[in-house]
Amino acid sequence: MQQAEIGIIGGSGLYAMPGLTNVHEERVATPFGDPSDAFVLGDLEGRKVAFLARHGRGHRLLPSELPFRANIYGMKKLGVERIVSVSAVGSLKEEHKPGDFVVPDQFIDRTFLRISTFFGDGIVAHVGFGDPVCATVAKAIYDACKTEGVEARPKGTYVCMEGPQFSTRAESNLYRSWGADVIGMTNLQEAKLAREAEICYATAAMVTDYDCWHERHDAVTIDQIVKVMNQNSANACRIVKTAVAAMPRERKCACSSALQFAMLTSPDAVPQATREKLDLLIGKYLKKN
Repeated sequence: MQQAEIGIIGGSGLYAMPGLTNVHEERVATPFGDPSDAFVLGDLEGRKVAFLARHGRGHRLLPSELPFRANIYGMKKLGVERIVSVSAVGSLKEEHKPGDFVVPDQFIDRTFLRISTFFGDGIVAHVGFGDPVCATVAKAIYDACKTEGVEARPKGTYVCMEGPQFSTRAESNLYRSWGADVIGMTNLQEAKLAREAEICYATAAMVTDYDCWHERHDAVTIDQIVKVMNQNSANACRIVKTAVAAMPRERKCACSSALQFAMLTSPDAVPQATREKLDLLIGKYLKKN
């Protein structure tokens, strides 16, 4: 199986990665079912990358239907150490205008239908998540925005809602009262699972609209979002390409050892089936015991 070092997850509006060479598609089997689509592997700016269309090509999957565990496990199986995520979001603040990018450093979870962990079935683990994104990847994304002349903010809080409906006005104003910056439907589960898989993760959040709180803007509509999304996707491709090129070769962050002290279950108490299912993630730690 062809390997990669950097993963790219393309969200609404980004279903392919221009500039890839030596392209090869790989369908990756996982213990958690099939990923959203085949992984598209290739070379980008001299780096081995794996691209995945989050919602599948043709945008077939609702946010709540996304196989988050399969997607992140598949990245791990391909050897990915860092993930650059791209997603469309609504703005909860006047200063984040449609067409701008935000690189969130915090999340608020408003989902309720999703599994956000690889663990269970006889093994308990609690990873640290106070700083939910990798500072190295986030900096590469923000610096790429500056290089490419795209208006961006280096920090912000992302509200992850269940969807697929957009917010009510009351909900939108509630999130604004919390000081949140943007709202989307996908990135939190990816961030949690990437941390458990010891993969560095950060997202380039593309602002498409002002959600529904803004008095001088109409309530969010799909045609409005698609128009801005198409403009953003060209910027996103340039940003991802520049970020990939600038990504450090060596990992020095704590993401690579997030599980080292996270597992509470005694190794001899882990069921064999669970041990085998999660060997890719926890095998190196169980072998030490």
